[in-house]
Formats: sequence, structure tokens, C-alpha cells
Amino acid sequence: MLTYPRKVVLGDITVRDGFQHEEKTISTRAKLWCVEQLILAGFRRLEVTNLGNPAGMPQFADAEELLRAVRGSKLIRDRLAQVELTAVTIREKAAERAFEARQQGWGPDRILFMVSTSESHHRRNTGITREAYWKMCERYIRMAHENGIKVCGTVSTIWGCPIEGPTELGSAVEFTKRFLDIGADDIEHADHDGSAPPNKVFEYYSMLLDQIPDPNLHIAHFHVTRGWGLANVLAALQAGVTHFESTLGGIGGQPANFVDDCPVAGTGRYYYADPNIVGLVATEDMVVMMDEMGIETGIDVEKLLEIGRVLERILGRRLRSEAIRSGPIPKEPTGR
Repeated sequence: MLTYPRKVVLGDITVRDGFQHEEKTISTRAKLWCVEQLILAGFRRLEVTNLGNPAGMPQFADAEELLRAVRGSKLIRDRLAQVELTAVTIREKAAERAFEARQQGWGPDRILFMVSTSESHHRRNTGITREAYWKMCERYIRMAHENGIKVCGTVSTIWGCPIEGPTELGSAVEFTKRFLDIGADDIEHADHDGSAPPNKVFEYYSMLLDQIPDPNLHIAHFHVTRGWGLANVLAALQAGVTHFESTLGGIGGQPANFVDDCPVAGTGRYYYADPNIVGLVATEDMVVMMDEMGIETGIDVEKLLEIGRVLERILGRRLRSEAIRSGPIPKEPTGR
């Protein structure tokens, strides 16, 4: 008989990972609305911006403005103490921006560094070798803790690389151990391009939890480039994973290399000829599925579905979520 965790911890990363792939600028007001509504719906973990150089990712030129607005929001003032806000800080200057913002009282609670098991993918994302990056992480994780900020270490290209192809699952486990050894507070295990089939997801997380059994240290992050997102969530649940990330409408992916009317650096050429096939697991669908399975999420399902419907209006197109159309399974006769 298959068993699943009775309770999970969900983090929504729409406002960062979701919006980073959008080819039009999303207003700070719209981003703030999403953060506020997700918190009111029950989320206690949100990834809200990237503190890297906005010249390459202009979607996040408003990083400080958004963080200040979230901290100053009267609508969620009573809930913020229980919420963990994360900002991505791939390199040193971004981390230093986080430290300064934290000292001023409005910075993130948690930052994120990222290592890929594929050297090519790692260089594309960070601009330096892996070994140089590990040395940077040792220093900056310590500095983050000195500034009262937690650190998430992301391990990427676990199941494959869009540049190099196949990768070794065991390498990701070793990278996880290294991140934890140098002080990372938790680890995001990322399928950043939809290369993970469900059987390999189960294999990886079973191996991982056998060697590092604390489920609070591990966060599952799946993309849906090939349509396997929810199947991979189910496989991870079966392996004992309890922490997941996702985006509203299943949006997101590689940073946009064209925003509004102008090409930008992003992280270079898109990995796929059709930039519209990328995206993450849809938060709405994952929450509805878990709710139907009897897994406690702490999320107000109906409110979440309404947020998803509004996001489609913000972005001006139909998104990936099926649940915002079909809703949960009716619990009583519908009379139709």
C-alpha cells in the first residue's frame, strides 16, 4: 500500500521564478498584490524577487521597492512575522544588497545560492567555475547568518542538463551534503528544465532521504516542460518529501532574454526553441490534488483558485492550471 505524508509545507515562488520568464514588465503593484493574497491564502514561504543586476533581468529592477512595500503592507501586517520571504542572490553583490536591506529592516529572511551538477549550466547561471563558487558560498553563507538571514542552497540539473545532457544522481546528493556542511539551512532540489521522469524522482529522493533523512532540509522543485510535473510531485510524496515549491498557473522558467520592447541578457539563449513550453508545477493544481488526497496544506483552496484567475488577467493569457477551471471535486450532488 502506498503511503504519503499527512502534512506538507508549500512555498509559492510565482513573484520570482514565475515572473522572471515573462517578456513584459509586471508592475510592482501587481507583484505586491500577489504576495499579499498568497499570504492571506495561507502561504508562509514566498520567493519574491532577485537581487542580482537588473541590467540582465529588468523584471527585478523594483526589488528594493517591492521588499519595502511588502514589509510596509497594512493588509498582511499581522501575518508577516510567520512568513519567510526569500530573495535570489546568485553572486556576491546581490547577497550584499540583501545584507544591507536586512540591516535597514526590510530585507529578505532567506537568500538563495545555486550550484549545478553540470559545469556548463553552472557557468551559464553564475559566470564562474563551480569550485570558485563553492569558496564564495562558504564565505557568504557565514555572512548571511551574521546578518540574521537563512540560506537555501539550490542543487540543479539533478536529472539532466539542457546543455550537456544526462547527469549523475549521486552527484546531487554529494552537492547537497557539501552545501549543508558549509552551513546552508535547507536545500532546493531542482529539476530546472523538466528532465526528471517520475521513476528517477522516486529513486533520487529515496536515495537522498536514506542518507540525509530530515525531510525539513529538502524542497522539491519541478518544471513541466514535458508535462510530468504533478507525476513528479506524487513520486516525491511517495519517497517521503514534505516540502514543495510551485508557481501560480505553472508560469516561470529561464529568465527572459527579451522584455517589453528590448533584448536583454537574461541567462543567454533560451534552452528550447519554443519559450512557451517551459514552466513549473501549477500551485493551484498541486494544492487541489493534495487536498483531494487528504494531505494537509494549510492553504485556502477557494481563495487560491481565485488568485489564479486574477493572475490570468494580470498576464493577459490563459495559464496552465486546470483547477482554476474545473475546481475541486464536488463533495455534494451538484444537481446538474
